[in-house]
Amino acid sequence: HSALAAGTHVLLEGAQATFLDLDHGTFPYVTSSTTLAGGVCAGAGVGPSAINGVIGIVKAYSTRVGEGPFPTELLNGTGDLLRTTGHEFGATTGRPRRCGWIDTVQLRRAVQLNGTTNIVLTKPDVLGVLDVIQICVAYEIDGKRTEIFPAEIGTLAKVKPVYEEMPGWQRDISTCRSWDDLPETARNYFNRVEELIGVPVSIISVGPGREQTILHRDPFS
Repeated sequence: HSALAAGTHVLLEGAQATFLDLDHGTFPYVTSSTTLAGGVCAGAGVGPSAINGVIGIVKAYSTRVGEGPFPTELLNGTGDLLRTTGHEFGATTGRPRRCGWIDTVQLRRAVQLNGTTNIVLTKPDVLGVLDVIQICVAYEIDGKRTEIFPAEIGTLAKVKPVYEEMPGWQRDISTCRSWDDLPETARNYFNRVEELIGVPVSIISVGPGREQTILHRDPFS
């Protein structure tokens, strides 16, 4: 509170993913507490009026640990390739994570729930092994198209993803250090994700090193 009163930037970090939230997640496949940005108010004792920005961390593809509906899951060689290339195995248990295409229907809902103002997009370097990349832009439920994430787990289990196809960049981008260094196909992908979720992609991480963090826009501006 002293830091806030002095005008200092305070960064609070949450754990686990939006849809593991006890109240708004994919119940019953959830954790035992709130994982939303709003949880910082109760958890850290900070009033809502003090929060002036929410940075969402999003992979360039989707993953999930454990059970529950996963509309864009890839149960094929592409899913295996993402898992292997992205080292998608539990840090403690070693359990393989389920992998799939990015789901902008789900991401839009996550943005709503968290009041997200900026996005950090991680691990697009993993997609460099692919010649074609799919983006889930909508769902089909009982033959009807919707862009709204369903609230009921039974409905979510029935959805069929509607995809938009984009060309891959088919090269290693882990050495890129600026937006201009990135291939045009990668920039197009980031711009399209940004357009679909309605929130700017401010930071792009092309590897685990600090030097592999590309600042596209200032997330605090």
